[in-house]
Amino acid sequence: MPPFEDPGKDDQEVHSPDSETQTVKTWKEAWNASPGPRERKEFLMLFLKGIGMGTADIIPGVSGGTIAFITGIYGQLLNAIGSIDLGMLLKLSQGRFREALAGVHLRFLLVLVIGIILAILSTARLMHFLLNNYPVWTWSLFFGLITASILILARSLDNLRYGLIGILVGTLVAYWVTGMIPVETPKTLSFIFFSGLVAICAMILPGLSGAFILLILGQYAFITSVLRDPFHWDHLQIILVFVLGCLTGILAFSRVLRFCLKKFPQTTLGLLTGFMIGALRKVWPWKIPLETEIIRGKEYVLQEINVLPELDLHLLIACLLMIIGFALVLKLESLHKS
Repeated sequence: MPPFEDPGKDDQEVHSPDSETQTVKTWKEAWNASPGPRERKEFLMLFLKGIGMGTADIIPGVSGGTIAFITGIYGQLLNAIGSIDLGMLLKLSQGRFREALAGVHLRFLLVLVIGIILAILSTARLMHFLLNNYPVWTWSLFFGLITASILILARSLDNLRYGLIGILVGTLVAYWVTGMIPVETPKTLSFIFFSGLVAICAMILPGLSGAFILLILGQYAFITSVLRDPFHWDHLQIILVFVLGCLTGILAFSRVLRFCLKKFPQTTLGLLTGFMIGALRKVWPWKIPLETEIIRGKEYVLQEINVLPELDLHLLIACLLMIIGFALVLKLESLHKS
């Protein structure tokens, strides 16, 4: 499985806006012209990948972008986001709705986003339970997942000189970010919009966790509490503003990332690899909290230090989960290649 696919080319289908999108006459033709999965199995696999990304995005320290790399859809994800552009908006403003639909990777995005949203809404309680009751074992599994992902991504580095520069910078940046202490910030709609804008950029970067960025900005507990009761009117307003910030951020940042991957592929890939290496500081399972704070009746760690584990049965189980996570990624790579 190549961890990165050319962001300038979709591996399922390539469209020419001047040909196919100009000839669609029905909504069905427009839907069929939109790039994305076509068979039931492809829909299911993409949906499950969305579930994995959504689950990762709610965990401080694990990125949905990492899961996209692991499952081999990172290039497709950037392509799909990039298909929402000014040309599409122009067609919509002119009433050319079917042509706009045909040019957007709607089938890909729709299936993936549904999986992400369902995972965020349905697994938030489960992941909080696991992290609160079995933190070492949970982090061990993700540590194995990420270390295998680093190995796979590093294989794509052809130019060691530029790759090493990116790795060094990315590692230092991620190591610094993951060591930052969360701050108290306002819960105004404008800051919620800003939080969504910044967090979504981290969510599509392997190694940098959007959830952890929210934690640093002092918004993680607030946003997750809102998501637990999303249909309350006040909560719905907050969610809409946060989502608007996410949409603004992802549409802008994905274009920057695609440009960097196209123009400076080795340095950018090295940078992404470094992000994942530096993020291991946060994912390391054995920690001692130095400072905590009670927020809405729950204790949140503000500062912690990594320590070496004790030699006991728990360590054996943790190592086994690391191996399982590592092997799972390699298995996904082999399945994608076949």
